[in-house]
Amino acid sequence: ERNDRVVINLTTGMGATFVPDPADEALAHPTTDVASAVERVGHVLENRPELCTLDVTTMNLEGGIAGAPDCIFMNTPGTLNRMAQLIREGGVKPEIEVFNPGDILLARRMIEQGLIDPTPLFQICLGVKWSAPADAKTLIYMKELLPEGASWSAFGISRWQMDIVALSTILGGHCRVGLEDNIYLERGVFATNGQLVERASRIIADLGCEVATPDEARGILGLDALAEKRLAG
Repeated sequence: ERNDRVVINLTTGMGATFVPDPADEALAHPTTDVASAVERVGHVLENRPELCTLDVTTMNLEGGIAGAPDCIFMNTPGTLNRMAQLIREGGVKPEIEVFNPGDILLARRMIEQGLIDPTPLFQICLGVKWSAPADAKTLIYMKELLPEGASWSAFGISRWQMDIVALSTILGGHCRVGLEDNIYLERGVFATNGQLVERASRIIADLGCEVATPDEARGILGLDALAEKRLAG
């Protein structure tokens, strides 16, 4: 209602949670949620957004919430290859989410294999427990692993959110903020998405940069060229 030019990015992260049965980890716990590549991208192919996520990672996640067992966020190379192919055929650009350095190496192989177009968009995800830490050394290292010509963004979860906004901006990247990654403005004070965006925008402006409009973002991320290709197809 307020701005029909916003860029929409849909997730494909659901359907990737394998929960081993604590009594026998060779078996799946009833709370396991593992779906096929077709199921995980079905809504993307139906709605055809400009962007959708592609989590090129497998990692351990601790349980503990309401007695939930430990689990694995599981994205095998075979499933990722099939998802990437479907996303490409649908004319949607994947936002490649990477949580560890090796994830970038796997994504680079997928680009080399033609499963992802050679002008990729990476999201460097930092601070998630048992994955890459949210600090300058890690961000610089992971940035250096990205393929030449890649667009990239980064975020830090929880208390590191605004730190990574500043670091990413200084290093020439983009940034992500929002309640998915952090729910506080400060200790004990809950945030809104709008407040987090406003704070990030101030940091970006204070560092001498500007926040892109949706149409400027389309040009930066190559979405205009992708739209033309979709129309031609």
